[in-house]
Amino acid sequence: MQKPNIILFITDQQRADHLGAYGNTIVQTPHLDQLAHKGLKFSRFYVATPICMPNRSSLMTGRMPSVHGARHNGIPLDLSSRTFVEVLAEAGYETSLIGKSHLQNMSGDAAMLPTADDPKTAGEAKRMEPGNYEQEWGPSWAQSQDFDVDLPFYGFKQVDLAIDHGDQVGGHYWRWLQKNHPKVAQQSGPEHALPTPDYELSAFKQAWRTRVPEELSTNAYIGEVAKQQIQDYASADQTFFMMCSFPDPHHPFTPHGKYWDMYDPDEVELPASFYSANKDNVPPPVKWLYEQRDQGIAKKSSPAVFACTEREAREAIALNYGSISHIDAVIGDVVAELERQHIADNTIIIFMSDHGDFFGDHQLLLKGPIHYQSVIRTPFIWYDPTQTKTGHATQTESVLASTIDVAATILDRVGLTPYNGLQGKSLLSAMEEPDSLARDFLVIEEEGQRTMFGFKQRVRMRTLVSQRYRLSLYEGADWGELYDLEQDSEEVVNLWDHPEYLDTKNQLLKALVQSMIGYSETSPYPTALA
Repeated sequence: MQKPNIILFITDQQRADHLGAYGNTIVQTPHLDQLAHKGLKFSRFYVATPICMPNRSSLMTGRMPSVHGARHNGIPLDLSSRTFVEVLAEAGYETSLIGKSHLQNMSGDAAMLPTADDPKTAGEAKRMEPGNYEQEWGPSWAQSQDFDVDLPFYGFKQVDLAIDHGDQVGGHYWRWLQKNHPKVAQQSGPEHALPTPDYELSAFKQAWRTRVPEELSTNAYIGEVAKQQIQDYASADQTFFMMCSFPDPHHPFTPHGKYWDMYDPDEVELPASFYSANKDNVPPPVKWLYEQRDQGIAKKSSPAVFACTEREAREAIALNYGSISHIDAVIGDVVAELERQHIADNTIIIFMSDHGDFFGDHQLLLKGPIHYQSVIRTPFIWYDPTQTKTGHATQTESVLASTIDVAATILDRVGLTPYNGLQGKSLLSAMEEPDSLARDFLVIEEEGQRTMFGFKQRVRMRTLVSQRYRLSLYEGADWGELYDLEQDSEEVVNLWDHPEYLDTKNQLLKALVQSMIGYSETSPYPTALA
């Protein structure tokens, strides 16, 4: 039996309800909506952690951050890690990555990692497999035109990188742009941007109107490389797994060409919680952010979450929609190439994101360690042309699914044995019968790099999501969060201290502990079993 091709499209920092298929009536995403209509969308798909590097590492390994080791940005995924892509490659798949990877450091400091061959790191309890952990580091790419990725790269036999965000994206994309369109490359960046006097976000470089045209954007580049690879695979009759990873719609917001003003900030809708946020009942981190804004000292130029104004939220949403519509158009073009090459009937298409963004939720912008649904819940669409659709479009509405499930699901679909230590569950059975996925709770981990919100130490937290509730705990805090998602979908009323919810809270705390035990390491097998 012929194994299917698989294309996994992943965006960066896209919340679930920023797609038409998830109920958004403003953003135009016809191609993704069609995939969701023909296939399945999971309404309760959650991240393993709402941080880029660790969640992408969880995607690749099917394991939680506390187990695979890339707990937060700045810790690359160990080169010895087993990935589902590696398993596919060993089974004969051609494997390629186009776009953003972020399994290793992209910016900031170069990798300073404890490895077994470095005597200076003898004080570390865990030491990493020796190897090159600077393969995505921007300065290395800028310093030498000969610098490149060591293949295979976490299982990928072919890699075309797009490193970072905005309109100055490094890696293979930047080399291509400089070589083929040097004048355009020279006109990128905020210092060359077109004037946007009406946009407040431009004042602190969270948005600018780029001079790079849409046909030369990272989105377009990823689409063109993907189409060429599809042609190559089809002509050679090769079975493939391809990951198309868009750096957009992550901030800074720089939608290209017509996508900049495709949406009017005055006409987009803000999340309901922007208006219903209860300033007297918000958790301390949110209250701290409000105080920073109200005192005029909020830092709005960094990647970290800040409390925003209504205008800032509207601008961000409108520009985000523009980027999403651009990505949707590119995805439509790539899917059309499958038809042109006569391989669409044997190609599974997956769409997802690595984490969300507040976008005005509770008057917040960007992302951070506050686990509102807008940050932890992301889209997940699965389209398998060999599956017969029998009115099962809503069967996944209640299924609790996680980033760690993707690896298990793909391996299950192609008939490959999962490796020991893979913690995710295959979603295939749940696509036919939701109750078959025996999961009542999900755990979301968060390990921060920074000291924030007035805490005395860097932020560390854990969240439990059930069918009805969301419970969150911060390290060192004598308070917590508990929301009834059925009665309070906006997560406005914190029930942590409500006496009538004491039993519920205790049951959820027990479930959190039990779930964390269940996510502890099981690899390798013991040498002897009692």
